Amino acid sequence: MIRVLFVCLGNICRSPMAEAVLRSKVAKAGLANQIEIDSAGTGDWHVGEPPHEGTADILSKQNISTEGMKARQVKESDLMHYHYVVAMDAGNLGELHEMAGVKPTTSLSRLMDYVSESEIEDVPDPYFDGNFKEVYEMVDVGCEKLLEHIRNEEGI
Repeated sequence: MIRVLFVCLGNICRSPMAEAVLRSKVAKAGLANQIEIDSAGTGDWHVGEPPHEGTADILSKQNISTEGMKARQVKESDLMHYHYVVAMDAGNLGELHEMAGVKPTTSLSRLMDYVSESEIEDVPDPYFDGNFKEVYEMVDVGCEKLLEHIRNEEGI
């Protein structure tokens, strides 16, 4: 089983959006029994909460479910459990590198690292500006490219 963890600040906007989008793409590709997907936040402000209504609304319009999703905080053990830990921005990636220290870890990256044709490196936080549509478009492309990368790397 290949395990993917998306990480953002509070785990209510970007990372659950990416989790739901990739889960949908994986199911459509017939790979749900081979790829496990989760999300977490570097902060603990929203632990136990469902995705932000802006995230839930944009995903609902795309017929992508957020059912059962609840925010949680990333743990050090996640860095050993997941094969791909994918941050939404440089700040979150930095926190993950700090958490990892010098221990052997999994692949740490940003989602937009997989989109070679994009000049944008960070997925902006819609919690502050409400631009869930722009974020969804970035996440959708990023997840498509991430899935291509995983399929190539893992031979599935």
